[in-house]
Amino acid sequence: MGSGPLTGIRVVDAATLAAGPLVATWLGEHGAEVIKVEQPDGGDPLRQWGAQRDGVGLMWKSLGRNKKSVTLNLREEAGRDLLRGLTDTADVVVLNLRPSTLARWGLDHPALAATNPGLVMLHVTGFGAGGPKSDRPGFGTLGEAMSGFAHLTGEPDGPPTLPAFMLADGVAALTATYAVMMALYHRDVHGGPGQLIDVNLVEPLARLIEQPVLTYDQLGEVPARTGNRWDISAPRNTYRTKDGQWLAMSGSAPTIALRALRAVGREDLTRDPRFAEARQRLRNAALIDSVMAEWIAAHTLDDAMTVFEEAEVAAAPIYDAEQLLADPQLQARGVFPQVADPDLGAMRVQAPVPRFSATPGGIDHLGPGLGEHNDEIYGGLLGLSEEHRAALRAQGVI
Repeated sequence: MGSGPLTGIRVVDAATLAAGPLVATWLGEHGAEVIKVEQPDGGDPLRQWGAQRDGVGLMWKSLGRNKKSVTLNLREEAGRDLLRGLTDTADVVVLNLRPSTLARWGLDHPALAATNPGLVMLHVTGFGAGGPKSDRPGFGTLGEAMSGFAHLTGEPDGPPTLPAFMLADGVAALTATYAVMMALYHRDVHGGPGQLIDVNLVEPLARLIEQPVLTYDQLGEVPARTGNRWDISAPRNTYRTKDGQWLAMSGSAPTIALRALRAVGREDLTRDPRFAEARQRLRNAALIDSVMAEWIAAHTLDDAMTVFEEAEVAAAPIYDAEQLLADPQLQARGVFPQVADPDLGAMRVQAPVPRFSATPGGIDHLGPGLGEHNDEIYGGLLGLSEEHRAALRAQGVI
């Protein structure tokens, strides 16, 4: 990426697993030079996370795209010196160590900013700085639990339900990415200094699902699980078709809800006060839901989607991964390109999501080998001699 909007920005990704590294991945898709810092003994645990092929972590290959990998042992002072050397050249550093560890190792923001005042430091933790939980380890699962997401997800008579993907990490990473861009804008446009950005895994997801807090604060009510229904939209659910497939439907806009009723042959209900008026329709959501479920159960997925698309109803098939890759709309947009890789031959990954007309993002390469860029970065960027690098290797520092 030599021509993206972030060309000239250097990011040191010294975080592990998902949230922090995802920020660096997205910045790297749009031109930033990303130096991925990993421990010499195994690297980022994300390399072993999830499905593997021939010992190669597939998630790592995607999340490590466009990054340069260097190794250094943060447990050694010489390793921390190397990290300080890297951050002195950087615009952004991403870390997720506990606050007490950062302070003890001299890697907190005041220490790093002393030699690089323009440095933007993103610190991603489980619970955020300050407060009794600030130094506790935390993963996305805890964010999904504490944010209220799990409480709202699942069937009414079932248990709270956790997602089978990194939801809290992803939402935190999205929040952190725009925060980094705002901090760089403040520095580069307004002439301000660099600064510390504190993001945790609970608050971004809690903000996304703020409605229960507003409801409790103003009405004293605690919203409960409603399965796939939602009390602001009817019809809204997943429905099984005649051929055993599934589709989802949303009637969030009143006009769409009325179109759905007409599409299934219930024009009469559009004149019924229980369904024609939005608030009444929500009070009778179970009834309207049963109407839709009965009609959809009598039709195949293809037939149902043909009717709904012609009627401009907000409905969509529920895809698995195979169906997602085969969707003609996504294929036409080139959403899942094949990227050459020395370990896997080639791999389909998702392309950068925001599409820029003048400065499109891109994928130069998938996740590199552990320490693949040690000589380039330590020799070229930091100017360490070959003898110095050999000594650091012998000491287990890199």
